[in-house]
Amino acid sequence: MATNLVVRNVDADVIKALKQAAAAHGRSAEAEHREILRNALSRPPRRSFAEVLASMPDVGTDEDFARHPDSA
Repeated sequence: MATNLVVRNVDADVIKALKQAAAAHGRSAEAEHREILRNALSRPPRRSFAEVLASMPDVGTDEDFARHPDSA
């Protein structure tokens, strides 16, 4: 089901950038806007820092990574 979306009070610089991107991709500003929305909203949600850390494998203890003085 297609629905119309109206966006008001968009800065002139944003509109200019949208039109430039549309021209670079060979499509209308409206099609470019749809593609931007589709890409932005179809990305997987970002994981939190805690989730990233929790997903790291257990590779050793802190002592395994202790710095040793240079033996020069």
